[in-house]
Amino acid sequence: MSQVRIVDASYVDVPETAVRPPGPIKLTAMEALWIVIPVLQHVLLYEGDDDTPPFDAIVQSLRSSLAATLRSFAPLAGKLVHLEETGDVGISCSASDSVRFVVAECDADIGRLAGDEEHDLRVLEGLVPEVDMSLLPTPVLAVQATRFQGGVAVGVTVHHGVADGRALWTFVEAWAAACRGETPATTPCFDRSLVKLPGGEELARSVVRKVAPNLPSVALASSVFEDRKRLIRRTFTLDEGDIQRLKQHIVHLNESGGTPLPRPPSAFATVVALAWTCFARCKSFSLEDDVWLFFFADIRERLDPPVAAGYIGSCLTKCLARLPARELHGERALAAAAAAVQGEINKMKEDPIAGWNFFSFDPMPSIDRLMNISGSSGFSAYQIADFGWGKPRRTEPIRMNSDGQVALMGSRDGRGVQVSVALLQAAQMDEFKSNFLALLE
Repeated sequence: MSQVRIVDASYVDVPETAVRPPGPIKLTAMEALWIVIPVLQHVLLYEGDDDTPPFDAIVQSLRSSLAATLRSFAPLAGKLVHLEETGDVGISCSASDSVRFVVAECDADIGRLAGDEEHDLRVLEGLVPEVDMSLLPTPVLAVQATRFQGGVAVGVTVHHGVADGRALWTFVEAWAAACRGETPATTPCFDRSLVKLPGGEELARSVVRKVAPNLPSVALASSVFEDRKRLIRRTFTLDEGDIQRLKQHIVHLNESGGTPLPRPPSAFATVVALAWTCFARCKSFSLEDDVWLFFFADIRERLDPPVAAGYIGSCLTKCLARLPARELHGERALAAAAAAVQGEINKMKEDPIAGWNFFSFDPMPSIDRLMNISGSSGFSAYQIADFGWGKPRRTEPIRMNSDGQVALMGSRDGRGVQVSVALLQAAQMDEFKSNFLALLE
């Protein structure tokens, strides 16, 4: 039975020349929500070849380039703390800050791990550093390098209140560029004053009081995500041709139904419509029940004024759609689903901050009939995460918490979409796959 063994754990210091903030970086209200569900983890799997450096050289390169990257990403080496004098939660930085760097080894077959449709979750979870974020102060970042026979894995754990998916990949892109000896393309920005929310800092403090009344403990009840360890996970990939055919099919369905679209659906709306339809069909819902869809939208460019692309934080708003199960079982299911997704996107564009509080719902969706989308079809992890020995063979999110969660990522060839699915029952996963493949025909 394969297992991951930790062989070393040390720290990479922030260089003395680093740019540090003058004081604590207080989380915004939309970031403070994440202090009770903080863990964001991804793993990158690289298969080696004759040109791949020895593992010890890889570790040295990763460590030195991480130190170089922390010159401009210094707050990621800080601690998330409760600022008792004001009631805020924020990132505290000091001259002694560092990032934990774990070195591990694993005897699993990295080719199988990177190539299998079904996840070996026990091994994958061991490839990212474990960080207990249930009590403040807590580190906000840790990294791990794992040696395989024939490859290497790079794992990242970051606090979701400090970085959303876009921010995580901005950091990884900068780290990889530094490891290749290049200059990062994006300048990071940690200035929370750029995010204008009604209520400002007092709103953030009220969120902290509500979601974490027992500070410095921010732990949720252990039963909240008790299903996580039992989830079955598989990954499917849609290539560019698949997506184009689905778009054309959706356009045809709308034209034949007398409601032509002003433009074809986006890749995101197309892929989500497919996953939502498969989710509804793999479950035994009553046809009269509503099936819900939850997803986040990055609103950096939609704030007034817009926030820079290099903003390192969580800048997300919620979108929530629903359709009767009957529609998702019908002949026009994909068209109905794509229209519902696009409708929520259009509403978000009209008022980007309306959904900032993703804990607040009216009406409250039925959790057992909810599909939750994380990630984005626009994330280009495969293209940006070349540390000097080629792009990853596979990248996966590690922390998927709920039955019906779907994580999106741009595909390895840069033109399609990777779809990772988590469900509780094997029979439902088989049914999801059957519908997924049938709808692509």
